[in-house]
Amino acid sequence: MSIQFFSKLSHNYIEILEDNEYYDITIEVGKDPNIKIFRAHVIILCHRSSFLRRTLTSNKKNNDDLAHIKLSNISPETFQIILRYLYGGIFSLNGQDTLDIFKVLIAADELLLHELVDYLQKYLIENKTEWMEQHFELIYRTSFQSNNLSELQQFCTDFITKSPDKIFKSLDFTSLPEKSLISLIKRDDLQMKEIEVWEHVLKWGLVQNQTLISDPDTWTDEIFKMMGNTLQNCIPLIRFFSLSSKEFLHKVSPYKKLLNHQLYKNLLDSYMDPDVEPNDRNISLPRNLKLNDVIESNIVNLNITSTISRWIDKVDCNGKFSYVRELYLPYKFKLLLRGSRDGFSLKKFHELCDDKPNTVTFIKVKETGEILGGHNPTIWKSCNGNWGQSYCSFIFSFKNKDGIKDSILSRIRNIDKALCYFKNSGPSFGGSDLILSCNNGFGNEDLFDLNICKQTNYEKRIRDTEDKFYIEDYEVFQITKK
Repeated sequence: MSIQFFSKLSHNYIEILEDNEYYDITIEVGKDPNIKIFRAHVIILCHRSSFLRRTLTSNKKNNDDLAHIKLSNISPETFQIILRYLYGGIFSLNGQDTLDIFKVLIAADELLLHELVDYLQKYLIENKTEWMEQHFELIYRTSFQSNNLSELQQFCTDFITKSPDKIFKSLDFTSLPEKSLISLIKRDDLQMKEIEVWEHVLKWGLVQNQTLISDPDTWTDEIFKMMGNTLQNCIPLIRFFSLSSKEFLHKVSPYKKLLNHQLYKNLLDSYMDPDVEPNDRNISLPRNLKLNDVIESNIVNLNITSTISRWIDKVDCNGKFSYVRELYLPYKFKLLLRGSRDGFSLKKFHELCDDKPNTVTFIKVKETGEILGGHNPTIWKSCNGNWGQSYCSFIFSFKNKDGIKDSILSRIRNIDKALCYFKNSGPSFGGSDLILSCNNGFGNEDLFDLNICKQTNYEKRIRDTEDKFYIEDYEVFQITKK
């Protein structure tokens, strides 16, 4: 058994710091006119800070000389706080202004005091979020000057993705280091239109080459090469395929010499013929914009919502590049039912969804994660063995939430049997193309336990298997034009 008396030990070491008799080093801290000389002890500084150890090693004193170093980047007030931490392991937040705490963090980072750096980053993020947002440019600029402030960097990047105007439209945007710019534009959840991202990247590149004028029509091959070298790490992160044809024509084609030749050819092909098979299977999807006025779903994201909307309106619905185009969101999806919230009974479905025109159903399959569903432009109703007619209904499948490129669209072939209104059926399409039903078939409280996909009345099969499947969750939305 061991007993630890750290409190007394800390107190004794603070007394050593305050004792002016046995010091063997002086430290000149600050800049004119605010400079102060501190007295300290080499052995303590070397064991508490790898930065100070390295500095003292490179400035070894003669045997008879007192060691002396300068720290001009740290204020005397901040260094006084740092010294108490180095000697006594003490750092008090009581009465400290938040800006002073931030200054201590920056000084601790310079002195490679990793324990204190980690603590202060977490403290600021957890307790001083409002202050950091108010002083965002200072926090952002400072944090990306060090590899040790990763938590602050992450805080800043997360904040910018939600509110990009905070930095992209600020006066300091063009002074961002390349590393911080890349960390932003690579994010899937950056809340900006892609054309705006491209325009800001070009603006940043121009400022890095201040002799250039903005008009690309005046650029020589040498200038394009210079600009290309500046933006070589940024250009691959721009989602050019998400741009509209008009944006491509007016905003990208004038800079085509900045782009890889094959990339530009693929882009040109995609706009001239949307049915051309993409050569690059790693084309990035549109960014995940958060548009709360469109849909709130636990099953699908905006990329799938956009794809469904294209299929409904028959907009680029067959183009091989349509899934990477800018999001198409003309509808508002109003949630009528969510199984995990409202239950999975036949009764609940008909209670919440019957007689509601123009609905889309999303089904997440248990274990596989597949997303199945269908669009019913008419209504659901409770009947005993009737069929519903529809000219425009369709069913679909996605491998998962991000499986846009592997989606399957199957439109109605037999319009007289587009919808199933049998007594044991919930949202069901065709004879058995996509059926949610109850094995019992009589009790309204029965759960959907007989669910199948077998091609009968629609153009294509939407699953690789005809085996019965089980539901992890399902949602029914009514859609209306925004």
